[in-house]
Amino acid sequence: MNQQNSLSPSAREAARLLGLQVRHGRRERRWTLIDLAARVGVSEVTLRKVEKGDVTVALGTAFEAAALVGVTLFDDDELRRHLHADRLVLLNRIRTPRPTIDNDF
Repeated sequence: MNQQNSLSPSAREAARLLGLQVRHGRRERRWTLIDLAARVGVSEVTLRKVEKGDVTVALGTAFEAAALVGVTLFDDDELRRHLHADRLVLLNRIRTPRPTIDNDF
């Protein structure tokens, strides 16, 4: 089945909206497609797909383009809370070494 057809309408719409935001941010900066593509490290064709909301483009590529043009991907406060929660999980996994017992009498 085609990947485009297997996605939910909300996922397709999210990709389309992200593409529109990338295009808007690029135009605000007065960058050409070639300018932004070079900054992202992809071809002009790939960047055009990002701006059209093509879901076959790598997620990292779309996020990088968005970040470069100033698109806020996540609410900063929400992101900080998640990062803090992840750190707590990692800290809870760290175990203090058990004391060595000297059984030599």
